[in-house]
Amino acid sequence: MSTSPARRSRDVPTLVQRAREGDPRAVARLVTLVENDDPLLPEVARALARYTGQAQILGLTGAPGVGKSTLTNELVRALRAEGRRVGVLAVDPSSPYTGGAILGDRVRMQDHATDDGVYIRSMSSRGHLGGLAAATPQAVRVLEGAGCDVVIIETVGVGQAEVEVARLADTTLVLLAPGMGDAIQAVKAGILEVADVFVVNKADRDGADATHRDIQGMIALGERSAGQWRPQVVRSVAALGEGIDEIMAAIGKHRAWLSEHGQLQARREHRATVEVEEIALGTLRARIGSLRHGTALPGLAAKVAAGLLDPYTAADDLLTSLDQPGGAA
Repeated sequence: MSTSPARRSRDVPTLVQRAREGDPRAVARLVTLVENDDPLLPEVARALARYTGQAQILGLTGAPGVGKSTLTNELVRALRAEGRRVGVLAVDPSSPYTGGAILGDRVRMQDHATDDGVYIRSMSSRGHLGGLAAATPQAVRVLEGAGCDVVIIETVGVGQAEVEVARLADTTLVLLAPGMGDAIQAVKAGILEVADVFVVNKADRDGADATHRDIQGMIALGERSAGQWRPQVVRSVAALGEGIDEIMAAIGKHRAWLSEHGQLQARREHRATVEVEEIALGTLRARIGSLRHGTALPGLAAKVAAGLLDPYTAADDLLTSLDQPGGAA
């Protein structure tokens, strides 16, 4: 028997309460609503709002094969040793042909599968660029609302343009590994510019010293004003649990700097600005998309095609019509 919309609506407070009590199924259900862009999502967001904004958000990014999932596993272990509840959102790439995804990051985190203080969720990017899924920001809110003290976001691992995580995280860790490229890679714009902490992982391999030196040189070449954060560079062998204390110390140092310089609140306000903007733009795109079934857009397009109207004026007319009662038909 299907559940009526009214019944489902009444279930949202129950789901949120169960999630607050640590029920992983309730958390999973809420994240699924987010991923599916369910009509209940605004109600979910309203119910969670008063519980959000307190968790520490860590972003973990880097090229495929540098050990992101292994390091995430060790960071979770260290955070749990401090008694902190941890949520992990591991984003995996989806196929451009079938849309499917192998959500395999959780396989490397089986050490925490039975820990009630850890929630791990793999998410498909569903074609979204930038290393995250479109639903990631709202999924973070769900984990915050569920009482996670720290939320770790592990990105897809696609390359130098994977910088979206920096807009979402309080602290962004960029992982590198020996043998992933020469010194030129260390000065390219993009992913290396968003790091608050660089981690040279697999530091027991040949070339680790050169990689560490290249990153230090890149940082030295960068221009920064007095008091500006200087990215930390640490080494680790995550597979052996080595260097984790140093990484945790670098994260703690950056968080202290953010608080001391008023940047923690600034970052969170910027994150909220982007989030609200994306939701508004998504709503606007949906409204514009619906115009294809009306007469306003086809009529304006016909005039542009005939040379009777320029496309900028047509776009202005279309936006004006959206503001009118009933929108554009």
